Amino acid sequence: MRQRLQQAGLAERIELDSAGTGDWHVGKAPDSRTQQAASRRGYDLSSLRGRQVSADDFARFDLILAMDSANLRDLQRIRPANARAELDLYLRRFELAEDEVPDPYYGGSEGFEHVLDLLEQASDALLIELKGRL
Repeated sequence: MRQRLQQAGLAERIELDSAGTGDWHVGKAPDSRTQQAASRRGYDLSSLRGRQVSADDFARFDLILAMDSANLRDLQRIRPANARAELDLYLRRFELAEDEVPDPYYGGSEGFEHVLDLLEQASDALLIELKGRL
């Protein structure tokens, strides 16, 4: 998504971040298999580090997209009552073939490629939505 925003000339106008609902990956780089699959497509994830969603994120961002239903439930649970952020499932929002991003962690490299395919499709759709909001 960052690369798409950059290519569209919107990187300075749209704030984008990634965070997990749990704390087990805080401060860690993405999985090496994720980085390898992304690198093959021209994405450099080496500078990314995990962080946990905070209550401030619900005021800071207009839209928070979850990768799966469990994370969406976690976000709904921790969402402050006065939150402005809209919550949704990333893939379901754009009516893609799958509703949730599968976890490729315990599978082979093809799972990481499949996740990237899904995220690229959703990112293209999100870019169209964001352009319409500006």
